[in-house]
Amino acid sequence: MTAVETPRVTGAAAPARPSVGRAFTALLWRDVFVTGREFVPFLLQVVLQPVFLLFVFGKVLVELGFTTSGYADVLLPGVVSLAAFLTALQNTAFPLVIDFSFTKEIEDRLLAPLPTALVAVEKVVFATLRALVAAAVMFPIGLWVLGSLPVTWSDVPVLVFFLVLGSLVGAAIGMTLGTFVKPNRINVVFAVVLTPLLFTGSTQFPWPALDQLRWFQVVCALNPLTYVSEALRAQMAPQVPHLSLTVCALALTGFLAVFGVLSLVGFRRRALD
Repeated sequence: MTAVETPRVTGAAAPARPSVGRAFTALLWRDVFVTGREFVPFLLQVVLQPVFLLFVFGKVLVELGFTTSGYADVLLPGVVSLAAFLTALQNTAFPLVIDFSFTKEIEDRLLAPLPTALVAVEKVVFATLRALVAAAVMFPIGLWVLGSLPVTWSDVPVLVFFLVLGSLVGAAIGMTLGTFVKPNRINVVFAVVLTPLLFTGSTQFPWPALDQLRWFQVVCALNPLTYVSEALRAQMAPQVPHLSLTVCALALTGFLAVFGVLSLVGFRRRALD
């Protein structure tokens, strides 16, 4: 009786494990595809508040004579910064709370052939993309509401750099809140956090003009949104008092480092639970 050799499966014939880059791209594309199907509700959600802020303070009050026409140059950079920062923050925090507590959708993502940290990074990158879309939409809206737009093509690289950096900081803060705050308290925390962020982020006034209110100037300096607003204001309205681009870049980089580490620690802790 002769023995029959059974063919052995070599390593080359074994099914290939998806690469980390391919898995990361697939997760990101899935989120982008879902957003594309709900694009109109997404726009209404993220631009409604900034649009009314720009219309009332930059148009209505100017027409009524309560503010000067130059105030629109101060306000527009702040409104664009606000749209990007808050979109990144909210679109990271709220989905994470839902994924970790109710739908458990995060478990499907954690099963992907990715390190846990990269699953968190994908969430931050996706929120940043949504924030950049929200900021980009504000420019044609600003042109429509105000009648002019103080932006040239040479301004675009600097604006994009600071919008990306500010959106990353907003997304990192959102992930920190979404992973460290208990789900049943997230609404209370957002009510406490969002209002101070909105009114101390130098979106409606230049930060250097607060010299007469030193304590409030210090409070505003602790808000990362201030440095996004000041950077865009320095590029779009250089005649208005503003912080230097170098100071804004260093401050935002520091905030990103701090909240980036905290967000990854919080995400890993919730993922392991």
